[in-house]
Amino acid sequence: MYRILGSFALLASSGLALAAPSAVVPDDHYRLADVAEPQFSPDGAAIIYTVTAPDRDRDEKTSDLWTVPWKGGAPAPLTQTPEVSEYGARYMPDGKTVVFLSDAGEKKDGEDEEDDSVQLWRMSANGGAGTRITSLPGGISGYDLSPDGKFAVVVAEVGKTVGSKAKTPPPIETERFYFKQDGRGYLDDRTQQLFIVDLATGAARQLTQGARDHWRPAWSPDGKLIAYTAKDHAGDKTLNSEIYVLPPEGGEPRKISPTANADDDPDWSAGVSWSPDSRRIVWLEGIEDKWLYYGAPHLAVADVSTGAVTRPAKLDLWFYYPRFAPDGSILAQIEGDRDTWLARVDAESGKISYLTQGTRFAYDYAVAKDGRIAVLETTNEKPSELYALEKSGARQLTDHNPWLKDRALGETRDVSFKSGDAEIHGFYVLPPDYDAAKRYPLVADLHGGPVYQHSHEFDLDARALAAAGYVVLKINPRGSSGRGFDFSRAIYADWGNVDAQDISAGITNAVETGIADANRIGVGGWSYGGILSGYMIAYDKRIKAAVAGAGVSNIFATWGVDMYQREYILELGTPWENFETWKKLAYPFFEPERITAATLFQCADADDNVPCVGAEQMYLTLKTRGVPTKLIVYPGENHGLTVPSYLSHRIAANIAWYDRWLKAD
Repeated sequence: MYRILGSFALLASSGLALAAPSAVVPDDHYRLADVAEPQFSPDGAAIIYTVTAPDRDRDEKTSDLWTVPWKGGAPAPLTQTPEVSEYGARYMPDGKTVVFLSDAGEKKDGEDEEDDSVQLWRMSANGGAGTRITSLPGGISGYDLSPDGKFAVVVAEVGKTVGSKAKTPPPIETERFYFKQDGRGYLDDRTQQLFIVDLATGAARQLTQGARDHWRPAWSPDGKLIAYTAKDHAGDKTLNSEIYVLPPEGGEPRKISPTANADDDPDWSAGVSWSPDSRRIVWLEGIEDKWLYYGAPHLAVADVSTGAVTRPAKLDLWFYYPRFAPDGSILAQIEGDRDTWLARVDAESGKISYLTQGTRFAYDYAVAKDGRIAVLETTNEKPSELYALEKSGARQLTDHNPWLKDRALGETRDVSFKSGDAEIHGFYVLPPDYDAAKRYPLVADLHGGPVYQHSHEFDLDARALAAAGYVVLKINPRGSSGRGFDFSRAIYADWGNVDAQDISAGITNAVETGIADANRIGVGGWSYGGILSGYMIAYDKRIKAAVAGAGVSNIFATWGVDMYQREYILELGTPWENFETWKKLAYPFFEPERITAATLFQCADADDNVPCVGAEQMYLTLKTRGVPTKLIVYPGENHGLTVPSYLSHRIAANIAWYDRWLKAD
């Protein structure tokens, strides 16, 4: 285990008085930088990573590449391009060149317009001008390098309209069951295929074929095989995806994964990892399809030559990003109750040794050839930064949000309470000037998922709410992750029941312990948090104000409209066969007389995850019944908002709504 030794010091002249810290405000979204994608240099002396930051003038986020020495020292930018992004960088084997993804435009021969699709680029490891390597139609979404640095295997779409710049787009035609995906839109004949790219010439050769999507390729250390995950379009009705290996020269793919369950589902953001000797691979293996995200995936290790599969450390918890370390052990992040820690797993015995501890959330990590580890993690007080893990402790390497030193942050206080026969956990985010002698307006912040949880991580929106004078209660009701399968599946096909009970019990606990004013209770959330907000306003009459973001109450309205066709059938059945189940889950829509809380509905205009129809129907329902309500739509955005002004506007609008209904005299 490692403890945090310290962070960057804020130096000030002894002759100058430090200004008092100011409150977190919605416009701090224009300041918040996000650190991601750490990768070691071949000699382990440096780490390259991505920093995504907002540009107020252009009102968008762009990414740049940075490096930081392992031994310590000031991080330095490799790219500074405010109008384009660079990300996903990796060092070439000689350490002198880096390869990365970029949407920087470049004109093709004979064309008037720049091709601004995402392509593979290279540049000196010391920075400077980049050179584009690939010109694949439609761009690429992922890649891996061959061990000798001569080739890359990339993921690119193939289809009739891929790369088309026709002034009038052709009609969309599809015969797929899974025909829509947030961020990709309607899914037609397009497939995600693997290509082998010659890094010297940029020439690309298609490696895989057929009506099958392929993603997250990983080249074996000996260069003989490429492992990847794939899913057949013919299997659209299931979640089944498989792990394959294939020689880079081509041939018939060989399936490695033995079950009909999901393997390295793309939503898990994980990929296959090779052992140093190229004999084994590790990946995440899901459980039976019917349990969807309620059941945690576990580690699966295959002997590539024999196909034998073992499952070390089969915990009742979620694993993330498993990778082989140089010594043959497996590194992975393990999600527990409100915290996610980095761990080392013995590939033979399954013994687990945690490498981080405490109230923190490990987002990612990098491991060098000599075994040294850098972890990317966040706490309640700090956004994600890179730390060097050493025997003496964790040494902070980066600090990309120094402005937070000038912000006053209140206490974050863990809480547990009983809800029926269940023990429920969560925590409060308190105002910076919190006075225990006072009772405060309370906002219960409801997380998405539904199988997710509030963790000990930096949350700008919660801090802004607390700075505005609210106690923010983050409850992990039944249905949340971090506490095992039975806890998660307690809401299976039964949304808005025990999870609503648990939120209500948390509100009661906050009132009975003297923290919350019983007459000033609000709730709010996005995605399933917005759905649960809809349940809460119909469940608990104490709630006076709510914000339901990207939610839905009449789930009949999203059948065939959102991207969850498979999940609906697996969990609920079809609406015509299991009508009563669907109607039960839609009780806020069918029993609107239960709702009196003033409710702000929000949605993203291009969201295929939870489309605006959910917000629009409930807005009109409350409007018809004379219940105070408002609708905000964010144009052109998908499920997760990215436009800085919209992020700032959303939390400002939430605060204004709560102020209007919870603070009015």
